[in-house]
Amino acid sequence: MNFVYLRPVIVASLLAALTGCGFSDRVEEFSGPTMGSTYTIKYVRSSDSPSLEQLKAETQAILAEVDKQMSTYRPDSIIEQFNDAPAGSCQAMPAPVFKLIDTGRELNALSDGAFDLTLEPLLNLWGFGPKARAEKVPDSEALTAAKALTGMQHLRRQGDELCKDNDVQVDFNSIAAGYTVDLIIQRLAELGINSTLVEVTGELKAIGKKPDGNPWRIALEAPQTDQRVAQRIIELDGYGVSTSGDYRNYFEENGKRYSHTLDPITGAPITHKLAAVTVIDPSTLRADGLSTLLMVLGTERGMAFAELHDVAAFFVTRSDSGFVTEGSSAFERLFAEGDKQ
Repeated sequence: MNFVYLRPVIVASLLAALTGCGFSDRVEEFSGPTMGSTYTIKYVRSSDSPSLEQLKAETQAILAEVDKQMSTYRPDSIIEQFNDAPAGSCQAMPAPVFKLIDTGRELNALSDGAFDLTLEPLLNLWGFGPKARAEKVPDSEALTAAKALTGMQHLRRQGDELCKDNDVQVDFNSIAAGYTVDLIIQRLAELGINSTLVEVTGELKAIGKKPDGNPWRIALEAPQTDQRVAQRIIELDGYGVSTSGDYRNYFEENGKRYSHTLDPITGAPITHKLAAVTVIDPSTLRADGLSTLLMVLGTERGMAFAELHDVAAFFVTRSDSGFVTEGSSAFERLFAEGDKQ
């Protein structure tokens, strides 16, 4: 699996997983490599559950299909064939690709362009994309040229085909993992698994209760590069979680730090003080895209967006004295003060 995600994994510390002692049902787990990172499935197994081997095979089949359709790190993927085609081309696409395109178009419109699925030329230029040569600050001419090859407006659907009127390249790295989590959750439910926590490259979703009747609990980690520190503990049932941050993937040049998160409007890395943002949403796909969107906007604009659109978001912002945290109104409604650790 060559689908690489470069975003930081800040969420996804599972707390106090039960082994099932004293319960007829028990928590089981399997994991493996995917998308340049890993996936982990924890689920409550009962006497009539499918075998672990079947569940693992079903999960790996989904991961392989997503990789085949959406990976920008394998030249034979469906989306890379589209990316390599010239301007004016159209190509038949499976329904999942259009689902992600539609999500990207919605988030692009809601944010006035702060979310964009066509940034691959800019990501490569800055050294963060699948075809990057080196991490460096580009000159103004190269930046202008790369920026001219971006824009969701250059994509259109024609029946079952995706068409482009410019030499744009689609990159699903900001939402494909969230989509994959939702897909796995759905398939496991079809197989009779009604309590599970699914995590793919740090994006996750939990449904149901553990054998003791308690919901799944996860830790939102503090943005530290050298250690894992739980900043807040939350309980989940029916929600997806995605965190975006800028503190683990960056480069420095002439004493200045450049984040891997690019602002589609400027074509350059973000420069504000937002260190990380977590989004909670019933759709992990939507949470995945929204966390990227809010990371681009920064704390003030991001909070305004979250309040306007009722997004459950948790912001971690740098200050002179350390980090300042703040949850949106929707976040605080979901997770009462008692959930804080």
